[in-house]
Amino acid sequence: MCGILGIVARSPVNQLLYDGLLLLQHRGQDAAGIVTSEGSSFYMHKGSGQVRDVFRTRNMRSLPGNIGIAHCRYPTAGSAFKVAEAQPFYVNSPFGIVLGHNGNLTNSDVLKEEMFRTDLRHINTNSDSEVLVNVLAHELEKASVKLRLEAQTIFTAVANVHRRVRGAYAVVAMIAGYGVLAFRDPFGIRPLVIGYNETDLGTEYMVASESVAIDALGFRVLRDVAPGEAVFIDEEGAFHSQQCAARSSLNPCIFEYVYLARPDSLIDGASVYEARLNMGEKLAEKIRRQYRDLQVDVVIPIPDSSRPSALQLAQGLGVPYREGFVKNRYIGRTFIMPGQAVRRKSVRQKLNPMAMEFKGKNVLLVDDSIVRGTTSGEIVQMAREAGARKVFFASAAPPGRFPNVYGIDMPTRAELIAAHRSEEEVAREIGADALIYQDLDALKDAVRKANPRLTSFETSCFDGVYITGDVTTDYLRTIEIRRDAARDSGDDEGAQLDLNLATAQ
Repeated sequence: MCGILGIVARSPVNQLLYDGLLLLQHRGQDAAGIVTSEGSSFYMHKGSGQVRDVFRTRNMRSLPGNIGIAHCRYPTAGSAFKVAEAQPFYVNSPFGIVLGHNGNLTNSDVLKEEMFRTDLRHINTNSDSEVLVNVLAHELEKASVKLRLEAQTIFTAVANVHRRVRGAYAVVAMIAGYGVLAFRDPFGIRPLVIGYNETDLGTEYMVASESVAIDALGFRVLRDVAPGEAVFIDEEGAFHSQQCAARSSLNPCIFEYVYLARPDSLIDGASVYEARLNMGEKLAEKIRRQYRDLQVDVVIPIPDSSRPSALQLAQGLGVPYREGFVKNRYIGRTFIMPGQAVRRKSVRQKLNPMAMEFKGKNVLLVDDSIVRGTTSGEIVQMAREAGARKVFFASAAPPGRFPNVYGIDMPTRAELIAAHRSEEEVAREIGADALIYQDLDALKDAVRKANPRLTSFETSCFDGVYITGDVTTDYLRTIEIRRDAARDSGDDEGAQLDLNLATAQ
């Protein structure tokens, strides 16, 4: 998962991009990058680490211009992170293009071969995002007339990208001397939203992974980018859009609502916060229906994303809601930390229980999901050490039994605690006295209640149905092999890149 931003403003854009990345930091903590444009030149700075670590005052001063894109990254394709894979990516032929991508291409190996054999382009990294920027550059070259671009030419190129590329992708790109381009895969798996701001000098536009970046930066939400749609804002601020996919349907990743997105965001018209409240309501209904003998004294959330669900669950059961864990804000999210050992160690540093809320009580802990089970087991043990008589565990999501190949860090079944275990076995594995999972249909209903226009979702990590139709057993096996190889090598780089990319027109 990643966070992406693109802005066409009427004043210097570097601070807006930096602030926007801070608002999207939860989507990726491995690397960050900003590219701005002034005239025919790009100015880039990117590096490994969180946004506040990558950018200093001197870096911000070297990013002039009123147009730019930004990216924060967490790797999901199974390769060890290298600074060369920090985004945005850049190509200079035939147009200067920089691109940031959220998602994962499922046919990147095929595309790499096509790039080398047919398109005569060389891919330098293992990143599918570098593949994507080269595919886009090639299609822009084919569609252009005498190497000049119009909005319609750009949309033709995006249509050809859709025909070649498979998987999940939300994209922001900048074309030197032309403007900012954004587009979304024909299934609408990864989110992308448009915002605008009226100024005395004219309208400014922003595209972002989540609406929180738009709201907090003083812009207003216009709408979501539709599945298969492309949006182009030229350097003068003129807004163009067109549906570029032959067939499209909206199937947002349901895990965005469960965990990935901030609660103050709207994803495809559905409030993430409202959806999480509804998840708690659905859990309460299930407990009242199937777990009537469960004697719960108190409901305690695992901060932060499970709080709305836990609050509504407690209300539905008629039992007290309490904050039982204090969270250290300076520890990263364990779900997106590479390596089980690092995750296990970080849980105790991240959460500290307050004994008065646990001692002598039957405690129902509520989390957004159980993925690998490492965090869940540590937290159950912490609750027992704090004096809990019994520890029950509720998950706002169903059991994750299948790899996710569309941009979330759940690539192999071997790492998923529920992949080959029953609910009772998972409960024993994490040390809980009882375990309650959300039902998949109930989860869909919870999100749909927040926006009844949502009829279909991408839910492969729960049901094994891969909506793009091209995910095979061999593909999943290849991902697993890469994951194991990356874990064994584990080489990481801490460098940063600061470049002035001049592009001739």
